[in-house]
Amino acid sequence: MTRKIRQDILTHVVLIAICILILSPVLFAISKSTQTRAEVFHYPPKLGPGTAFLDNYRTAWNTFDLGLYMKNSLIIALGVMVSKTIFSMLAGLALVYFDFPLKNPIFYFILFTLMMPTEIMIIALFNLVSDLGWGNNYLALIVPFMASATGVFLFRQHFSSISPHLMDAARVDGAGPLRFLWSVLIPMSWNTVSAMALIQFIYMWNQYIWPLVIIRENARQVVQIGLRSMTAVQDTTNWGVVMAGAVLAMLPPLAIFILLHEQFTRGFALGQEK
Repeated sequence: MTRKIRQDILTHVVLIAICILILSPVLFAISKSTQTRAEVFHYPPKLGPGTAFLDNYRTAWNTFDLGLYMKNSLIIALGVMVSKTIFSMLAGLALVYFDFPLKNPIFYFILFTLMMPTEIMIIALFNLVSDLGWGNNYLALIVPFMASATGVFLFRQHFSSISPHLMDAARVDGAGPLRFLWSVLIPMSWNTVSAMALIQFIYMWNQYIWPLVIIRENARQVVQIGLRSMTAVQDTTNWGVVMAGAVLAMLPPLAIFILLHEQFTRGFALGQEK
């Protein structure tokens, strides 16, 4: 056995061990989601499948209205994902291909907002949303997140890597800015668009603090609040049902990631293939 083969075997063993370590919490949750309350607390711990698979998932979906919460989160996440991606592309287009007063200071101010966590704006945002009458409304969960400094920075950097001569050629052919964006930039930017869409979908799917503050009706709540409500019952928490809910809540982001993972990994290259 040559030295190179030994190194390859060692590398694969280490990578497999790391993958198992990373997957262990998910595998643990899947295992516990099929177990009864007694099996969950059994000692020594039972790590295999249990006998309450259908009961736990049915309880999480129907009794705790997880399906309703997931529908709300899906509407909000898709709305923010689409709108934020569009606005970020338009802002990136303006910052790269247009000249206007204070362009650089505006971009630096956008970067400065990256250092401002959402939590420090909750009180002011709550007052604004309440004054607009958006309490207990999807608008309260979508509109405040439609702009993204991260998205503007991502698209600005990507568009900067594309030759500016393409804009001149488009103007010669009579194409306006939106036509140039739709016909030239977007086809060359699917990797960045996919990366942005995936990041924002997962970000909105995991929202907890803001929905907890602004939404007071269960019919409009999101999936993270729904999962928290499973542990707030008066009796002893059925962790099998909680784990079943967590597994169900994991499926939409996982599906989006599977669909976009190739473009997502390429998107961070910011157009280095061009």
